[in-house]
Amino acid sequence: MVLEKCIGAQRSRRIQRALRHSKVTILCLVLTVVVLRGTIGAGKFGTPEQDFLEIRDHFYSRKRAEPHRVLEEVQTTPSDPNNYNAFDINKILKDEEGEEEKPDPNKPYTLGPKISDWDQQRSKWLKQNPNMSNFVGPNKPRVLLVTGSSPKPCENPVGDHYLLKSIKNKIDYCRLHGIEVFYNMALLDAEMAGFWAKLPLIRKLLLSHPEVEFLWWMDSDAMFTDMAFELPWERYKGSNFVMHGWKEMVYDEKNWIGLNTGSFLLRNCQWSLDMLDAWAPMGPKGRIRDEAGKVLTSALKGRPVFEADDQSAMVYILATQREKWGDKVYLENAYYLHGYWGILVDRYEEMIEKHRPGLGDHRWPLVTHFVGCKPCGKFGDYPVERCLKQMDRAFNFGDNQVLQIYGFTHKSLASKRVKRVRNETSKPLEVKDELGLLHPAFKAVKVSSS
Repeated sequence: MVLEKCIGAQRSRRIQRALRHSKVTILCLVLTVVVLRGTIGAGKFGTPEQDFLEIRDHFYSRKRAEPHRVLEEVQTTPSDPNNYNAFDINKILKDEEGEEEKPDPNKPYTLGPKISDWDQQRSKWLKQNPNMSNFVGPNKPRVLLVTGSSPKPCENPVGDHYLLKSIKNKIDYCRLHGIEVFYNMALLDAEMAGFWAKLPLIRKLLLSHPEVEFLWWMDSDAMFTDMAFELPWERYKGSNFVMHGWKEMVYDEKNWIGLNTGSFLLRNCQWSLDMLDAWAPMGPKGRIRDEAGKVLTSALKGRPVFEADDQSAMVYILATQREKWGDKVYLENAYYLHGYWGILVDRYEEMIEKHRPGLGDHRWPLVTHFVGCKPCGKFGDYPVERCLKQMDRAFNFGDNQVLQIYGFTHKSLASKRVKRVRNETSKPLEVKDELGLLHPAFKAVKVSSS
């Protein structure tokens, strides 16, 4: 009996060993078939290690390919909530619901409460805050450059890119000359939209920054093209308002383009507040602006028929009230505080060949202003291709003067690519400034020490 049990146990163990061996044999057979199939199809045989790696990569590649394919399908789905191209920006641009506050048509328009003692208020504030001087040097006033754009995106995609280039250009100039920058995107007064939006903003900034001596307004479509030119501040000691223009055209001819208000300097004083008060009444949109436009067209030489604009209004004020305002207005034409792009952009290469930065005039203009080009709108006064091409050239013309401080320059005025013009050195502070621009480190020392 015991013998039979022992024989049965041995037989059971033999059967289990045979099953285990058969499993291993079958597994090896499957692997061999897979390896042979892969190597024969590829026309090659390898070592066992290579075969194992190929088998592993075969299965892993299938696992990787499937998620990649699914990801591509997801990315190309137009209705995907993560797809910026498919998103309708108007969904988040809706203004808050509610009725807008409508002005009283019987009440004369004003920029704000009448102020008559601003010089006294400001002088007292400056004495109480000696660390906030309105001058940063013996002949260097504290200046705030102001520009801005609409709170909404441009009406065409490319416009926002050129707005970015424009503000980058202004920041570079101000950084090199110790000027502060204020970029505005808020419409402070709906009545003063369009040409006139700058006036409420300027008044608010003058009153909220008594430490600023001059406010420098510049349109978003104007760019600095002479990064080395420093304004002749001593020339304006007795002036409160500096614009690019010509006395004969303004006072004698009453020509509506006798001056330009796309780039101007306004001193922070009572006179300037009074000027803004006299300037603003033609600005409210609607009937007032339309009627004022008719007056300006009939009074000014060469003006087309359209609603009142800030530039025509300023010519009209100076031409009809010269005794009141003329003594404090400086019409500058010795350099290009405003330079019309149409007569400048095609001469950039000639300027580079014959001249150098720091002149500011027709030889190397301080500002190139793209009047009539409207990259943020749908329609302009000039062909879109010409405007955008020349805006790129103007930006690169100014940008080269900044890049050369660091040893680079654009390959051409039409190219966004750059090339090296100076090798690196172990003594960068001893490199001579060929353009006459202060090294940023030295500029910071100069401003802070003064």
